[in-house]
Amino acid sequence: MRVFVTGASGWIGSATVSELTAAGHEVVGLARSDASAAALEAEGVEVRRGDLDDLDALRLGAADADAVVHLANKHDWSDPAASNRAERGAVEALLSVLEGTDRPFLLASGVAGLAAGRPSTEADRSPHEGPQAPRGGTENLALGALDRGVRAVSLRFAPTVHGTGDHGFIASIVAVARDRGVSAYPGDGTNRWPAVHRSDAGRLVALGLEHAAGAGPRSGAAAGLPGAAAGSPGAAADSGTVLHAVAEEGMTTRAIAEAVGRMLDLPVESVPADRAAEHFGWIGGFFSLDMAASSAATRELLGWAPSGPTLIEDLDAGAYRSA
Repeated sequence: MRVFVTGASGWIGSATVSELTAAGHEVVGLARSDASAAALEAEGVEVRRGDLDDLDALRLGAADADAVVHLANKHDWSDPAASNRAERGAVEALLSVLEGTDRPFLLASGVAGLAAGRPSTEADRSPHEGPQAPRGGTENLALGALDRGVRAVSLRFAPTVHGTGDHGFIASIVAVARDRGVSAYPGDGTNRWPAVHRSDAGRLVALGLEHAAGAGPRSGAAAGLPGAAAGSPGAAADSGTVLHAVAEEGMTTRAIAEAVGRMLDLPVESVPADRAAEHFGWIGGFFSLDMAASSAATRELLGWAPSGPTLIEDLDAGAYRSA
């Protein structure tokens, strides 16, 4: 297949591109800079220049492809509203081309806010609706396009897609620990964070694309996603396939802080939950969330078996020492 990938040179995107090219797909990657374009060309990827604000580039990329994998996001934590608007506009542009074509459309989402007091599952419907919601409510927007001829697949990534070279949430937690001279966790440290290694995340995207391309015009429940029958309470699969890129259901923030402390040889301490934002800065609100998530249905559907190191193993091996 000819696959148009946004975020192709990014952290998850580059791992995904490697999996897609290894599987024999022809990949076209969106690149907003010369450096990104050069990196993609070095991997044998065709480059389309543009970014999330260049809606014409997005439409042209989608029109010239057999499938679209949308992984790019501005992730501007200083102005999340702007990131949400850009994400909404980008997905609307891509859908405007894909509707009526029955072509696969995979887009990145997350597991935050799906369930309280238990691990979330693929059957949980995202509560994020509308342009002002996180990620512009694009998961529900895309999954709602199933009846308009789009094979929509939501890729719900764990908040931590880890590995050497990661500059995401865990790198920020490590940086705070180094700056503060203490590796801290919020409250009693029992809130849980799911994780997945970057290599496993890239492989899941490739498997999800193969499933979407091989499934009938209706995916999700009709394709046999376990535990998410159409019409069941809270099920999202009646509107498309939902996949959880989660290898570890949920490590406690205390266990993460202890691993960071070992790596940096720092003391480990609790920070009162109401002072998390003061201690951790912008990431405090995220690190205080309980986001345990299951991927049992995804594993059964795709035969996906994560094999990369765990987050704690990565930390103990020093993968984030230079973060």
